[in-house]
Amino acid sequence: MTNDTLADSSPRLTPRPRFLGPDRWWHICFGLMLAATLVSFTLWSFDFVGAGSNRLVLITTIVFGTFMAFNIGGNDVANSFGTSVGAGTLSMKQALMVAAVFEVSGAVLAGGEVTDTVRSGIVDLGAIDVDPLDFVFIMTSALLGAAIWLLIATKMGWPVSTTHSIIGGIVGAALTLGFVTGTGGFGMVQWGGIGTIAISWVLSPALGGAVAFVLFGAIRRHILVYNDEADAKLREIKTAKAELRQEHKKAFERLDEIQQISYTNAMTRDAVLINEPDYDPDELESDYFRRMAAIETERSGLNSHRALETWVPLLAAFGSIVISSMLLFKGLKNLELGISSVGNFLIMAMIGAGVWMAVFIFTKTLKKQTPSRSTFLLFSWMQVFTASAFAFSHGSNDIANAIGPFAAILDVLRTNEINAEAGVPAAAMITCGIALVAGLWFIGRNVIKTVGTGLTKIHPASGFAAELSAAGVVMAASVLGLPVSSTHILIGAILGVGLVNRAANWNLMKPIALAWVITLPAAAAIGAIGLVSLRAIFG
Repeated sequence: MTNDTLADSSPRLTPRPRFLGPDRWWHICFGLMLAATLVSFTLWSFDFVGAGSNRLVLITTIVFGTFMAFNIGGNDVANSFGTSVGAGTLSMKQALMVAAVFEVSGAVLAGGEVTDTVRSGIVDLGAIDVDPLDFVFIMTSALLGAAIWLLIATKMGWPVSTTHSIIGGIVGAALTLGFVTGTGGFGMVQWGGIGTIAISWVLSPALGGAVAFVLFGAIRRHILVYNDEADAKLREIKTAKAELRQEHKKAFERLDEIQQISYTNAMTRDAVLINEPDYDPDELESDYFRRMAAIETERSGLNSHRALETWVPLLAAFGSIVISSMLLFKGLKNLELGISSVGNFLIMAMIGAGVWMAVFIFTKTLKKQTPSRSTFLLFSWMQVFTASAFAFSHGSNDIANAIGPFAAILDVLRTNEINAEAGVPAAAMITCGIALVAGLWFIGRNVIKTVGTGLTKIHPASGFAAELSAAGVVMAASVLGLPVSSTHILIGAILGVGLVNRAANWNLMKPIALAWVITLPAAAAIGAIGLVSLRAIFG
């Protein structure tokens, strides 16, 4: 046998898979960061609650609270950035960096200094005489119930409401305590609040879908369709130029030597002439340049960027006003800046005017790009802007789903009393913020895939329309007091975009809708089991 034969017959060595995959250093860094944060916060909390508290209960609380924030990151934050990743605007790692900055900043800067000890307002704990330690067990079990359900939903790729999850956990744990101690029952639950949640299952996606359908329909009709037609005409012009060059080349080759020299001199003079400002096409000597000038005249008269220059700056200004209103009235409300309503509206107007001018100028610089490429760039910038604002607002508001019960437990362990409000330590905010970003990295991909590509194909323009529609509905619902869920609104908005494109994936929506319905009872069941277990262990 030859050496070549021996080489071919020997078993091929396949490269060993790398430990933790190609992103192992990212995994290791986030794992170490989360572990260091958890240890540091645990040591800090020992001093915060005092020496007389039950250290084992405290450690259990910290683990469950961090676990809850971790799963909020995997579901809610992934939900917020899914459209940006799905549209190709941001990579997974870029989305992670943006989320890390804006989510943690929102939590720390505008997360609020106090929180209600009973976040949901669904269960009347005043109806029974709750021991402080039992209150701790209720909130710890609620965190566990919500976190486990969020983990299950995230692994399945289902975007669900974290608010409904924590409400379910509190309801299940509180009802179980009432039945176990014989001091309460179903009367503890404010069933009107549960009915409101049920209404939101339909109202939230319907509102989000309707607004996104109208907004993206207008974008598609006035911008995208016009750009497609302009791109088609530009391709025709490009083809006409190529055909003219080929035709001219063949015609030139048929000329004799003297004619070629004469024609070349004429073309040289024409080449100089067309570079002069305001030249007269009638002065051109060669047939080639006269026909090329006619084609260029047709191209300049096309005004391929008209739709972008007209509508995109206005759309960007409108979007900036909606986003700034969400930040001023929702994201930054806990800072109590003392700005009057008139002042807020003036700030929104200034932001809108500034964004209009900036986007208009930016659009002018894209003249040399094709309309489709220019559209992608413009909407990519605007989509990152809306996603970042969403992340800040989410960090300042929805992270309270983890912080509320967590802060309440720390307050009870420190004072041995159930207070109406509990202070939120900055250390707890930072810990939950870091856990939230780590959750996005480790388990957020499935939800990002569902939101970004599963329900419909996302383009930066459609992603921007979905995000802006969701922001507008969230803001309007907050002002009107309508029972809505931001997660459900965004999913509805994505489906609204899919309806415009006639590409909505209703088969995937069926299990998601079922997950919305079972979120509250599933979290309640896990919370009930958690309460019984905690009372049995620490009783």
